[in-house]
Amino acid sequence: MFKVSIEKIVGSVDVSVNAVVFDSRKIQKNDVFVAQKGLAVDGHLFIEKAIKLGAVVIVCEVLPVAIKEGITYVQVEDANSTLAMMASNYFGNPSSHLKLIGVTGTNGKTTIVSLLWQLFKKAGFKVGLLSTVKVIVDTIEFEATHTTPDSITINQYLRKMVDAGVEYCFMEVSSHGIHQKRSHGLCFEGGVFTNLTHDHLDYHTSFADYRDVKKSFFDSLPTSAFALVNVDDKNGAFMLQNTKAQQKSYALKTMANFRAKVLEKRLSGSLLTIDGIEVWTKLIGVFNAYNLLAIVGTAELCGLEKMEVLRILSELESVNGRFQYTISNGGITAVVDYAHTPDALKNVLKTIVDVRKSTGKICTVVGCGGDRDATKRPKMALIASQLSDQVIFTSDNPRTEDAQLIINEMEAGVPTENFQKTVSILDRKQAIKTACVMSQKGDIILVAGKGHEAYQEINGERFHFDDFETVTECLTQLNK
Repeated sequence: MFKVSIEKIVGSVDVSVNAVVFDSRKIQKNDVFVAQKGLAVDGHLFIEKAIKLGAVVIVCEVLPVAIKEGITYVQVEDANSTLAMMASNYFGNPSSHLKLIGVTGTNGKTTIVSLLWQLFKKAGFKVGLLSTVKVIVDTIEFEATHTTPDSITINQYLRKMVDAGVEYCFMEVSSHGIHQKRSHGLCFEGGVFTNLTHDHLDYHTSFADYRDVKKSFFDSLPTSAFALVNVDDKNGAFMLQNTKAQQKSYALKTMANFRAKVLEKRLSGSLLTIDGIEVWTKLIGVFNAYNLLAIVGTAELCGLEKMEVLRILSELESVNGRFQYTISNGGITAVVDYAHTPDALKNVLKTIVDVRKSTGKICTVVGCGGDRDATKRPKMALIASQLSDQVIFTSDNPRTEDAQLIINEMEAGVPTENFQKTVSILDRKQAIKTACVMSQKGDIILVAGKGHEAYQEINGERFHFDDFETVTECLTQLNK
């Protein structure tokens, strides 16, 4: 059981409680309310409301001026880490009863955890998944709402997994989740680092802060765990500097414990050598070679036999919205990818350049999300204009921002010599349809930024919108 660091208690400690809650709107009779200081809202402002709704214990960083009789107040230094430990203890510390592997980094997290789930499932294990795309408890799927859910939700799902007999769980660990202590107190069997590129600078004060938050995950791993990092990324070795875990590495370019080389690249897949053994995979691109190495390394460190791992590797299917493609009757290829960072967009476009036929043109449809890191907008536009024959800037998830202003910020990154091959179409469906109209046999359309998402978020509302569904429908209607 994890201990909570308490600074002061006011009131009785002999209290029967129902549940631990951090959202005052969900308080019921005899609940514990944990008041967290969020970025936008301070939970301390809702202490009185929580008491009126039935809370009998208040956990807070600052005691309220007015102390209510009959209520127990617990003052703590950090409400976020306290909530995480309380959640873990409340659900019986489920992470200690299964093998939990955390994957962090800018790109590749979803692909790695999803493919690990597939691999271990095929190897005969009961497996759990906590990802951006979905949550899976053995065979039961749940909708995912965040890359790393809140600590109560995490432990709720882990408890379900333990009760279902799950042995391994693969979990995306985001920088937001680490910083907000959502994964605090969990018992990890291993941690994987993919890479570190430009992202989330709207949240983190600097790239160094973003990097250091990721590193803190590896700093917290116990000696019984493993830390597997991509040492082709300059930040890989940095992640290992203070970890107590067993240090392991993977790479394509440098010496490492797990190594691979890309021999052939086709739209249908790739031929690799992994630790000297040839393997055919349905996944393509250098970025996926790194993902597959992380998967092989993790599986072997978890005790699976190498040849069995490599055999299953060739059976793994790509994740929805990650280089998901279709070829129309007219020979036009459409690729949908979640690429929403400069590095991810560059990787996908370079892969398309590698597999396209010499005469085929590349048309990229791309936008940037609102209320997120604005500094990457011109960088993504620059990359799209450099590696595409035609670019259509459009809306992504503008959220509360003006979509046209987002596009304007993207256009500022396009050099003069590339501007003639760019056009802006605000309506995303119309932008995709235009790309289909402009394309001919042998051309490749990339629709980037949203991937698996089946919605567009505009002014606080979510409307159904699926990139893959839309581009497939447009090509079919045009009979191309």
